Amino acid sequence: MKKIIVALVAVASVFTACKEKKESVTTKAAEKVAVKVSELNNVDTATSVLTWKGTKPTGAHNGNVMIKDGDLLVENGKVTGGEFIIDMNSIKVLDIPADNEGNGKLLGHLTSADFFDVATYPTSKFVITNVEDKGDKIHVTGNLTVKDVTKSITIPATVNTVNGVTVFKSETFMVNRAEFNVKYGSKSFFDNLKDKFIDDNMELSFTVKTKA
Repeated sequence: MKKIIVALVAVASVFTACKEKKESVTTKAAEKVAVKVSELNNVDTATSVLTWKGTKPTGAHNGNVMIKDGDLLVENGKVTGGEFIIDMNSIKVLDIPADNEGNGKLLGHLTSADFFDVATYPTSKFVITNVEDKGDKIHVTGNLTVKDVTKSITIPATVNTVNGVTVFKSETFMVNRAEFNVKYGSKSFFDNLKDKFIDDNMELSFTVKTKA
């Protein structure tokens, strides 16, 4: 009987040790992923950009905004996480010559409190929360923060890695600026605009590249 009890105690000890080891490995793996995403800093900010297009009854304007900082977690050729910090001070208008008075006027509107209020909110942010493989593309869900509002959006994208450089490129997706308190010329906030309004929906797209 004594030998049986000793044997049972030994088995229990081994089981407990294995369980603790497994939990330890799992915990360390989770911690490793968390550290990798938050500390990667592997986005090439010189070539990574968010493009935009706004429309109104009389035409459209387009431009870009640079990515200030970012992390893109790629495992086995697949994106599993990431965070892009968007530098709102870098907004550019591309459809009007830079030395044209209209360019400066439009930039003034875009950076003002009526639009993106860059003085108060110098950055925007997109944080990836889930990635679904859809064959030749992926559907990326993430939290987009503009001004003081955060909303979950899902965007189709492609990912390619060549010579150690990964390119994350989204398809064009629509964002309702009124939902982020971007008010200028919006029918959601102002009446009697007639044909002087600017559409609430903006076209956006990401091109994010990792460092070589």
